[in-house]
Amino acid sequence: MSMLHNFPLLSALCAIVAAQIVKVPVYLITHRTWNVGLGFSTGGMPSSHSAAVTSLATAIGMKDGFDSSGFAIAAIVSAITMFDAAGIRRHAGMHASILNQWAKSVPGLLQDGNLWRELKELLGHRPSEVYAGACFGILVSLLLYYSFAV
Repeated sequence: MSMLHNFPLLSALCAIVAAQIVKVPVYLITHRTWNVGLGFSTGGMPSSHSAAVTSLATAIGMKDGFDSSGFAIAAIVSAITMFDAAGIRRHAGMHASILNQWAKSVPGLLQDGNLWRELKELLGHRPSEVYAGACFGILVSLLLYYSFAV
């Protein structure tokens, strides 16, 4: 079977790309500033990780049945991924923010050869971003499934 005919794979990839694209206008509307770079980074609304895994699980469920082993695996991976995005990765970003503030307040640390490289702070997601990503991913699978009658 060709990769082009692998509905779950195509659905997940479309969900990732679409979620990354949607982040830019959502940020523009909510912050009133343009940030194209957000389309190429982690974090933001909606979570593309959540969109990908829920789209994958939904597509597998629709294609192979919601009682299939593939759906069970995808559902568990989805739950772990979303928990990680809203928990561990979000807290790592909060710690990075505190460390960056600390580094800026220490005299000489940022001078004489830039001893401190600023850490990336936008790593994880708020629960609302994860939820929106999950809904977005399910919607992408449903739209693709019923649009192309896989």
